[in-house]
Amino acid sequence: MSVTDDVEKAVAAAFREEWAQVVATLIRVTGDWDLAEECAQDAFAQALERWRRDGVPRRPGAWLTTTARNRALDVLRREAVGAAKLREAAVLTRDEGPYDPYDPDHEGDDSGVRDDRLRLVFTCCHPALPIEARVALTLRTLAGLTTPEIARAFLVPEATMAQRLVRAKRKIRNAGIPYRVPPAHLLPERTTGVLGVLYLLFNEGYAATAGADLMRSGLCAEAVRLARLLARLMPDEPEVVGLLALLLLHDARRDTRVDAAGDLVTLEDQDRTAWDRAEIDEGAALLESALRRGRPGPYQIQAAIAACHTTAATAAGTDWADIAGLYGELLRYVPSAVVRLNRAVAVGMAEGGEAGLALVAELAAEDDLAGYHLLPATRADLLRRMGRTREAAESYEQALALVENAAERRFLEKRLAECRSA
Repeated sequence: MSVTDDVEKAVAAAFREEWAQVVATLIRVTGDWDLAEECAQDAFAQALERWRRDGVPRRPGAWLTTTARNRALDVLRREAVGAAKLREAAVLTRDEGPYDPYDPDHEGDDSGVRDDRLRLVFTCCHPALPIEARVALTLRTLAGLTTPEIARAFLVPEATMAQRLVRAKRKIRNAGIPYRVPPAHLLPERTTGVLGVLYLLFNEGYAATAGADLMRSGLCAEAVRLARLLARLMPDEPEVVGLLALLLLHDARRDTRVDAAGDLVTLEDQDRTAWDRAEIDEGAALLESALRRGRPGPYQIQAAIAACHTTAATAAGTDWADIAGLYGELLRYVPSAVVRLNRAVAVGMAEGGEAGLALVAELAAEDDLAGYHLLPATRADLLRRMGRTREAAESYEQALALVENAAERRFLEKRLAECRSA
């Protein structure tokens, strides 16, 4: 492997692991979202050139933060923003050492939490912003997703998403929305938005919208880390605990979702002995603790569904009837087409393919999931299990025309080939 390849891999890894921290820190000290993103992007571009010449630094995140800081200082000086801004930016010159979110000596806010990324989540999830803007803005700034990637995740045109992001940043600036974790009495009004963002952040890591890899493990780890912080902030909120349980129960299977070649491995074919039992046990205990409070919610229900899968000794032993019932309960809280599609899978597994296909047909007729590759992929899988391989092949072809992720594409192509040769 060439030096160029090594550096490109190092920069890509640093982007996955450090983008959120660099952007979040720059936003804190400059107060300018666009400037923070511009300087972070410039730092990563410089890394490609300088790391080839000087080698990959021992602490890539510190190098990127310093480089982005210097770029921000140059911009602020040119634009004569003012001495106060420059003094704030100078905070970045400190070598802060190991990162401890609860270090009492670090500059904090009313909550006592110094974690810039958690502050960023709460800022993005301010109730003054529409829910779609909250999620999109967090995926852009915290996950580093591009505008086209976010647009695909929301099933909207790229131009629409670009305007949504611009309006959200303008709202934060013009309304003076503070960059902080709010004090305890204001936490509840942000909880729903924050939980939704962390869930979507994990999902983007667990099944990437686009790209060569099925997963972006760094996003999964970051979502779990932030969920743990939130659970420490709000230990008496069952939905907060339920979200952490849900993420842990899914994360326990992460390493078995792809094989050595990076190809997707379905749940029923995964090596259950390789699942992370410690995460499963922790997630199950957290779920039980949340449910005991008697205030069920969508994340607790989804965690219960995940527990049905992770506690089944074999794929054949999965209680699909229970899962179908839980999805029915989830629809009371989240009446979305995606939840209905998941319920169709469970019904098809519990009651037979025809029952599942009927539900999929209803969704197709309503057109809410137009452009969503998992709709024809679900129909294809149900047909394949019923032995109707010719019809299944047609649906796999439809799914392939819509899928963006390379690993999912390879999986669908494999299934299509199997159906054609049957």
